[in-house]
Amino acid sequence: MKWLEKYNHWLENENIDEKTKKELRSIENNKEEIEERFYTDLAFGTAGLRGKMGAGTNRMNKYVISLTTQALAEVIKEEGEEACNKGVAIAYDVRHKSDEFAKIASLVLANNGIKVYLFEDIRPTPELSYAVRRFKTQAGIVVTASHNPKEYNGYKVYWKEGSQILFDIAERVTEKISGIEDIAGIKAMDEKEAKEKGLLEIIGKDIDDEYLSKVKKSSIRSNVNKDIKIVYTPLNGTGHIPVTRVLDESGFKNVYVVEEQSEPDPTFATVGYPNPEDTKAFKYAINLGKEKDADILIANDPDCDRMACMVKDNNNEYVSINGNQTGAILINYILEGLKDKDELPENGVIVKSIVTGDLGKNIAKAFGIETINTLTGFKNICAKANEFEKTGEKTFIFGYEESIGYVYDTFVRDKDGVIASMLIAEAAAYYKQNGKNLLEVLDEIYREYGYYSEDLFSLVLEGIEGQERISRMMKTYEDEYLTDIEGAKLINITDYENSIRKDLLNNKEEKIEINKTNALKYEMDNESWYAIRPSGTEPKIKIYIYAKGKDKKDAEIKVNNIKENVLNKLNSIE
Repeated sequence: MKWLEKYNHWLENENIDEKTKKELRSIENNKEEIEERFYTDLAFGTAGLRGKMGAGTNRMNKYVISLTTQALAEVIKEEGEEACNKGVAIAYDVRHKSDEFAKIASLVLANNGIKVYLFEDIRPTPELSYAVRRFKTQAGIVVTASHNPKEYNGYKVYWKEGSQILFDIAERVTEKISGIEDIAGIKAMDEKEAKEKGLLEIIGKDIDDEYLSKVKKSSIRSNVNKDIKIVYTPLNGTGHIPVTRVLDESGFKNVYVVEEQSEPDPTFATVGYPNPEDTKAFKYAINLGKEKDADILIANDPDCDRMACMVKDNNNEYVSINGNQTGAILINYILEGLKDKDELPENGVIVKSIVTGDLGKNIAKAFGIETINTLTGFKNICAKANEFEKTGEKTFIFGYEESIGYVYDTFVRDKDGVIASMLIAEAAAYYKQNGKNLLEVLDEIYREYGYYSEDLFSLVLEGIEGQERISRMMKTYEDEYLTDIEGAKLINITDYENSIRKDLLNNKEEKIEINKTNALKYEMDNESWYAIRPSGTEPKIKIYIYAKGKDKKDAEIKVNNIKENVLNKLNSIE
């Protein structure tokens, strides 16, 4: 059906509730809004669902949740009776309707004879990953929109290993979705009946205790002087209780929580855009940091799977450390600590994404540790942990992305802001004990491994026209790329959608063994590179830039040259 037909179908469908129809009638004279809500169905991909909340097929609402869950149920039933009995673990975050969507998903699954373990209240996303492994469920669901603005919600699906589903499972779910004709005709079991039949089990504190005990055991150094001052903000999300508890039970007693951002708030009134990658999110933390003379500021995004930090410099100002830099510091700290304890595995590996910088890789190499690149997304990073668990070929030590996601060890198979918060606090304490702050540690790393600079910027293009323009940008740039940027020559192109790497110096082309994704990477002859890809969760095209220089200024100049030239080229594509 075309968008207007879909709109009218929802208004006429007897299974659509009156409140939803009232919302749709309120936009009956706004053709653009109707088209935006119905021109497509909210796509289910390997990141699950994510979109603005509201009525319509291109919105997050209870009907889309029911449809997706019914499709997932059918995939699970294809796995057999044992898979249904193993069931699904479900968690949710602080956003509007997250609890409602989680309950709907639970009861749709129960109506399909699939056991559900539902958390009693909000929980961090990494604890859902732990619960999947703890209960040995077939799948997991977390209702969250991560760091998106307040108007959004989302639905991420995990598989039995505890990591997010890969393309094969996502494709099966998508196929099932397309086979369901009536989005509003999906049945859910009564909650009381589900509990009586043993199909719905509420879980809580015991699993918290187990998960947090595992987090504490992932400490690298137990004898660190933890008398540093930490300001922490969960940005009104799920991180407050687990992170402060872990820090306290690990010995950090000078932890100050930003009061205005301590309690769950789906409006994110004090921060607006709850993304700790953006230093604006640290406004309240900086104020409290100055009041308490804190050594380090730590923030999590609302579902607490990511972590960002700022460090007090020698001028008592707070300086942001980005994802690549934090990853490098954590790698250095972890590998140093493991080596000192003689626990560095001979076959250990670090796993990062293709758009994450190379500084961490160079540090790992100095410790004799291999680094493996994957496509973006922790589903791909933790897929390596799953693989090595089966083959025993390598030992997964640490995974990270430049987008402030990190995981240490393998009891969680996703990025984990709780683990990362504990480790960065521990690293800060350890280095302070040795007379250095994290900025000075980073400078030492640069002096040893080379000066790196990077940038990530996005062009936000919303709506139908925006999506079409993003597609044109990717297609045009694939054919009309820059071969020279301020004297730096292009030497390699990697086309991840077509699995091809082109060596321009030797005029060679080779197939690469990596899953396909819509991304392009361009390497220059001055040790700089940039990559372009559409976001999988937001209406934007993302450009990643990374450069190595003889000093900090030289690296920054290279980054700025690439940014200016690539931005001009992309903006010229109408």
